[in-house]
Order: sequence, then C-alpha cells, then structure tokens
Amino acid sequence: MRSIATVLLASATSALAQDFSHDGNYGAPYPDTVYPGFESSNPVVIAGSKSFQTSPPKYPSPWGSGSGDWAAAYQQARAFVSQLTLEEKVNLTTGTGWELDRCVGQTGSIPRLAFEALCLQDSPVGVRDTDFNSVFPAGVNVAATWDRGLAYARGQAMGEEHHGKGVDVQLGPVAGPLGRTPEGGRNWEGFSPDPILTGVMFAESIKGIQLGGGVMASAKHYIGYEQEHFRQNAEAELYGFNVTEPVVSNMDDETMHELYLWPFADGVRAGAASVMCSYNQINGSNACQNSYTLNYLLKGELGFQGDSATYDSGDSFFGANLTVAVLNGTVPAWRLDDMAIRIMAGFYLVERNTTRNPINFSSWTLDTYGYEHYYSGTGWTQINEHVDVRADHGSLIRSIGARSTVLLKNVNNALPLTGKEKLTAVFGNDAGPNIDGPNGCSDRGCDNGTLGMAWGSGSANFPYLVTPDTAIQNTVLAAGGAYESNLDNGALTTMGALARRANVSIVFANADSGETYIEVGGNLGDRNNLTFWQGAEAAIDIVAGNCTNTVLVVHSTGPVLLEKYANHANITAILWAGIPGQESGNSIADVLYGRVNPGAKLPFTIGRNRTDYGTDILYTPNGLVPQVNFQEGVFIDYRAFDRHNETPTYEFGFGLSYSSFSYSNLRVTKMNVSDYAPFTGHSSAAPTYGNFSMSPAAHTFPANFTRVPLYQYPWLNSTNLTKASSDPHYALPGFIPAGSQNGSAQPIPKAGGAPGGNPMLYDVLYRVQATVTNTGSVVGEEVSQLYVSRGGPYDPVKELRGFERLSIQPNGTATFTVDITRRDLSSWSTVEQDWFVRNSTKTVFVGSSSRSLPLQAVLV
Repeated sequence: MRSIATVLLASATSALAQDFSHDGNYGAPYPDTVYPGFESSNPVVIAGSKSFQTSPPKYPSPWGSGSGDWAAAYQQARAFVSQLTLEEKVNLTTGTGWELDRCVGQTGSIPRLAFEALCLQDSPVGVRDTDFNSVFPAGVNVAATWDRGLAYARGQAMGEEHHGKGVDVQLGPVAGPLGRTPEGGRNWEGFSPDPILTGVMFAESIKGIQLGGGVMASAKHYIGYEQEHFRQNAEAELYGFNVTEPVVSNMDDETMHELYLWPFADGVRAGAASVMCSYNQINGSNACQNSYTLNYLLKGELGFQGDSATYDSGDSFFGANLTVAVLNGTVPAWRLDDMAIRIMAGFYLVERNTTRNPINFSSWTLDTYGYEHYYSGTGWTQINEHVDVRADHGSLIRSIGARSTVLLKNVNNALPLTGKEKLTAVFGNDAGPNIDGPNGCSDRGCDNGTLGMAWGSGSANFPYLVTPDTAIQNTVLAAGGAYESNLDNGALTTMGALARRANVSIVFANADSGETYIEVGGNLGDRNNLTFWQGAEAAIDIVAGNCTNTVLVVHSTGPVLLEKYANHANITAILWAGIPGQESGNSIADVLYGRVNPGAKLPFTIGRNRTDYGTDILYTPNGLVPQVNFQEGVFIDYRAFDRHNETPTYEFGFGLSYSSFSYSNLRVTKMNVSDYAPFTGHSSAAPTYGNFSMSPAAHTFPANFTRVPLYQYPWLNSTNLTKASSDPHYALPGFIPAGSQNGSAQPIPKAGGAPGGNPMLYDVLYRVQATVTNTGSVVGEEVSQLYVSRGGPYDPVKELRGFERLSIQPNGTATFTVDITRRDLSSWSTVEQDWFVRNSTKTVFVGSSSRSLPLQAVLV
C-alpha cells in the first residue's frame, strides 16, 4: 500500500519518524529503556527508541512557497509548469525505468517545449559508470581536512565533471549514514559522526556542486540509514536471511533533531535542490513513504523547497499510475503541480545560468556503440562519446589527499623523511596495484591492492590510480636513495629479511567496506570487525619486529583498532590516509617527505576496543522485521566515550603536525540580539497550474505511438481507470490518508519558517576568539576547535560547535574566530516541538582536539 501514499507525500523521498505513544515526551526518562553500558553509573534512558513503534501520519504534504533564495526560481518554475499538460507533468516526475536510458536515473522529457530529460547520476566521489572522469577523495577524507574551502572546491570540481557529461543531478553528497556505528558500510561516503562537522562539509559540498559546478545536488540518504544489513528484504533474502521487511531504525524525537536531522538542516539551508530518501524504515514506516519525516520535518520544519528522489523499483508508482490517481481524484491536481514545480524550481535555481550539455555516456557499458535503451535491447546508436571532463582536477585531488592525511604518531620526529635514507623499504598489499587493474572489480567490489576507493554505488571508475609503491619509489630515486618493496602480505619471511636491512620501513594496511549488494570477504557492506584486511596484521608485526624505524600507513573507511601499534616501540609513526582517490600514492608521499605539513584531524574516534563505541551493527535479524533501537540517543562516537569516561587510542579531532601550536587569550563577546520567537503563520492555499480534461479518453496513448518495451509512460492503456492501473490497492477502503487531499492554508511549524528552519536559530549570540601560536620551526596548519557544554542533565559532556583551519608561520600567530548561534546552544523540546535554550550553565572550550582543550569560559 505504498503507491498513493508515496505520491501524496512528495515526488518521492525517504525518511524517518517518531513514536507519539509516550505523550510526546521524547528524550525524557523512561523506565524500561536504558542506554547500554550506563547501568552501573547514572542511568540515562530514552523513550521513543523501542521496537515496533509507529510513525505518526502528517498530511497534507506541504507545497513549496519559493521562500528565501528560491523566489526567482519558483517564479520561473510556475511559468513553465503552467504550460504543461497532465501527461507532461507526470512525465517530468517519473523515472523512465532501470537501464532504459543512459543515466542511472532519468526522467521523461517534454519534447513540445524542447525540454530534455533530466539525468540523475551517481556518485558522491565522481561521475559513476563512465570514463575520462576523476575519482575524488571520499567524504570522510574531506571531513578530515576540516577545511570548508576544500569541501567547496571538491564539490565544484565534481559538479563540473557531472555537467560536462550531461548530468543534471549529482546523487550526492551524503549526510546519511551519519556514522552511528564505526563498522557502517557506507560511512566513508559521508563525512563524520559529528553532526556539526558533517553539516558544514555537507553544506559546502552542496554549494560547490550547485553554485560552482552548475548541477543540482541530491542530498542523501534521508534518514536513519545507519547500517547496510537488512536495508532491503529482497537483498537480505539473497544472502539467506529470513526477513520480510527492511530494517527499522527506532529513534526518539530529541535524537532525531539534535543529531541525525541537524546536517540535513544545513544542507537545506545551503540550497540543496533535491533530497534522496533511504532504504530503511523509521519507527515502522518506510523512509520513502514516511509522512512525518518527509512532510513535517523536511518540508515543514526545515522548509525544504526542492524535490525528492527514490530508488527505482522496476514497477513505477508514478507514470500511468499517477495519471490515473489524478483522474480518479485520489491525488489532487495541486499535489502533482507541486511535484512538478519543486523539480523545475531546483532546475532553475541551479541551471538557469548554464547551458545544458547533452548526455554523452551510458551507465551500462563503456562500448562506443550500443543500445540506447539498454535493458530492452532497442535503439542501436552511439551511446558513449568518451568526453574527457577531468580538467586539472588531479592536482586538487592530490592536495585533498595530502591535507586529509592525519598524523597520529611521530616519535622523535621520525617524519618527515628525506628520501636520502640509505635503504627505504615499502611493504604490504595496500601499497601496490590490483593486478587486474584499478577498475578490475565492478563498482570496486574487492580489496585487491591499495585502497583508493571503497565499493558500491558511491564509487566511480579510475582514470588511473597512483599507488604508494610507485610514488614513494619515484621520490626516493629522485633523491638518490635505494628502494625495495614487498607487496605480498603472505611473504612474511622475505618481509622480515628486508625489514632487517632497511633504514626505514613503511608498511601499508587497509580496511574496506561498501554497499550490501556486493559481498567482499564475508562482509555484507558493513565491516565485520575493526581490524585490518588482506592479512595485514601479520605483515605489520613481522616488519615492526625487524625494523626499529617502522612507519604504519592506514587506508580505511573508518576507525580501525590501533592500540597495540600506538604502543609499539618500533613503530615510530602512524598516519591515517582514509580513502584518498586517484592520486593516493602522490598524496601520501607528499606528507611522508614533508612537501605537505600534515594538518588534518580525525573526523571520528579511534577506540581501544570495539565495545568502547557502545553501538554496533545488527548482524543477525532479531525478527522477520529487524529492529534497531537507537537507545544510545545522541551519544555516539566521542560523545559516548566522554559519557562513559572511556579513554580512546586517538580522540576525535586529534592530529599532529611537523610543527607545534599553543593556545592563549580566549575572548568571548556577547552579541545584542532579540529573544527567540517561535515562527507563526500559515501557508497559502495550495495553488494549481493549468487545466486538463478529466476524461480518461483524453489521456490514452497517441495513435501510432511506438513503445519502448518496459519504458514508463504517462499515458493510459485503457479508458477504464481500474484496468489502466497496475496498483491493486486503489479499491481498498480508507487507503487515502486522512488530510492528504486538504489544499487549504496550513500552519507552519514553530521551528520552521525558512529553508533550514526558523531563521532566528541562526542569530549569532556570542563571538569567541583565541590566539593560536605556531611554536615550531616550519609553517603549519592547525585546526582549532570550539566545543560547548549545554549544561543539561542528559546533554553530552561537550559538543563540537565550530572550527577553523589556520595557516601560521613559525613563531607567528593567528586569530581563531567562531560565531556561536542560538541553534548551537539550543535543545529540542519534545513537548513544545520547538527549540529552546535551557536555563543552565554553558561553557565553551577551545583547543586542538576534543580532549585537548586548554581554554574555557562560561557564557554569561
């Protein structure tokens, strides 16, 4: 019973929802739900994170108003949509079918107005499934830079490449998964388990893609998509699991607002033209039909003005089914109009000043000639023009790779190296190539050679991949040194012999992950553990056991356990290099040899033990409908470590430099702003655009029309509307959700009022400044961080609220400045359904990491 409910929601999306069965008192003490691990200390409990909750219906679906920066785009969209027939509106909102056009997703066109189909294409790291494109560092690497400018520049470059290929919508960036569990398969596509760091990088990426690159961004995956296991029941069944529905993320209202929804608010405020829904259920309702998260949260509270995208199912809920639904009155005409307006508004917001390129590639083959409609085998033509869109993006990729490399350990200035060491030895499978080529595994679905890209739909084809073995050898030979490498983790005896001779041994190790539709080494997307892959641990042990100057380089999609290496006397340096993209080897060589002074910081916590994180993947179904209860609330990653008083191996925000820095002179300035006022007001009544005949006979297929097999069309097969529809649910009593057809003026939530939420949330309440001094001998970049304690009894010990990456000369100083907004100090009221600033003592902390904060002040 999804089709009409989905249409009444949006153009289609994904979402999450709350359980209203506890008098709306989310986040308050609830006697039978306890945070795991807190039983022996002060119990913290969360309502609204229990199995088999229900998500409340929220109708009607809000219609776009064109508020904020969307005004001009809405004016153009309304003028365009007013010209359209019923079929043309339906065509604009409908995907043509899987593998039936060149792009991963493609809408119908409007030939009468010379409007070409919209092309939607993965991925968040580059243009997927084509050639002569770049592979950019993953989102987790961008987060590790803590550099807004690099996030924007990467977004712009990716947008330019998508635009050059004829793409209209880049399916990225990613804020879901946020990273609830460190083993999460797709965490690397996003940024960080911290909502502030993710929100900033998410917003800057969207701006870069849209404002700089000229294509629409699709912010994804909305929301609660925190594990790969059981995300789709059919997929899970293929792996032998007995499940009947997708996994359910059960979460309370406070956690939703203060953690998972937070970065999406930043994305909406940044102007995201599109939002993509996720696979999972939220509180018992599928994300792509969840009226609470789509209608109330996304369109209501966050004031989202754009459109939504859903995963192709093969059988469309749109197309002719949508035509039927409008004609039989199930879906009101204003609902369809709003869908079309939102799509075209996003188009005009982003592409109004650019010339669209024709689609010049096929997602389904790299052959020059093939079938235009690949799945149905029709329309033989040239389908790949092999357009090179890379420009000079390789230099940016190399820079981001180096500037996202985190220096975790550096004993007695073991790094940087000079290249003139008498014998440099490099070890490990992860230092070398995949012998089948960098694209030898479909969608990078293997872990062979160095890890430059993880697997799944978030991948792209490499134009080349510079391995660490190649780049380090080039550096050493140019400096006159001697170089040998052993790239076989199974050759332990020869590894040990080479390590005994080496003056410096550099050993590479990785840990991979990806999307569930590909299984790698028994890992169904999510990692089974937090240890190294490829047998790397034995290689590290043998090398470090034989060389007193061993450097460990880690390529991974998230945290790996490093405690024993952090304490190993012969391991003099450790670097985390993440998922760096096509320039991987050059990027790490730049850092190892001091061409780039590392300034990156960890975007997550590296714990001593897997259990220290307090959350984990549900690997085995706990029922036919798997239930994952977010009982930890907002306490994930460093918030959980702080709450449990666990000491990590390396804390969130930690990273060393070849220089050193000190902090002093904290200043807090209180700004003069008015008190917060909940938003009040109503929308206008739902508008409609244009007229059409209500007679089914006026909407059947045109005479002599040649159909592409399996293609989704807006026309009817029959004048009998029941026969024309393939949806068996139209005749069911009570199927139309209450209120869904109500087009009268609707109240706007108190927390809403503009894209991103109530504008007063973004008022600056305090300006915090501190002096940062480079006490070292070389120029360096320091990521200064500001944390806030909101002071509530169930609040985190501290939360990141601002950061800035500063370049400082030796013995020089720089001023670190962060504006603290009302939103930064606010808590979510589950009773008022609005934000409020709690009457509690609030403290700010400034320093170099989440556990090195030498400056603090009470906000007054």
